[in-house]
Parts: sequence; structure tokens; C-alpha cells
Amino acid sequence: MAIEMSADAFEELVNDALDTVPDELFALLDNCIIVIEDDAPADDPQLLGLYEGIPLTERDSHYGGVLPDQIRIFRNPTLAICDTFEDVVDEVHITVVHEIAHHFGIDDDRLHDLGYA
Repeated sequence: MAIEMSADAFEELVNDALDTVPDELFALLDNCIIVIEDDAPADDPQLLGLYEGIPLTERDSHYGGVLPDQIRIFRNPTLAICDTFEDVVDEVHITVVHEIAHHFGIDDDRLHDLGYA
């Protein structure tokens, strides 16, 4: 059974997770926005988060004039896999860190090794 949570309460958890990112790393987020959406894309409805953009490790001197990268966090799929409020807090934190790591060029295998997959 999925836990219920308002969009505002979920957004607060995302903000709390962002607050745990060290200031030094957060300051390095470059041309990247974080958005919260209710549902994941139809082709992957169980997805909890998604990074879309060009990781910092792949940017070169030709990088410029591009739309911001996006980190998308999906509320309903996250709530669907959680049984308790604490589960939601944990999943949101893991997802936020996971997607920020992609912005820094860290792949899924390494994130798995670090416990963020």
C-alpha cells in the first residue's frame, strides 16, 4: 500500500534532501534546475528520478548557449514504493543525491557501489 503525501510535503522533503548536499558541491551545480513532477514518463512509469543534460565531465569549450540541465524527481512512483514516512524520506534523499551525481558524471554502477542506486 502506497503512502499518501501532498505535493507540498513532498517538495519539502526534496528541499530537505538538497539541504544535506555539502555547500561546496551544491555550488558546483552549473546550469541545472531541479523540478518535481507527479508522474514519471509513460515509457518508464516506475522511475523515481531522472537527470537530463550534459554532465560536467562531458562539457568542453564548446559548451554554451544551452538550456539548463534538469533533475526531475517523481512524487507518485516514490510514494508507490514506500510504506512509511521514513521510507519516503530515505528514497527522496537517495534519489536526489543519485541524480545530482549524474550531473557530476558519476554513472549508475559507481552509485550502486556507493549505496545510491
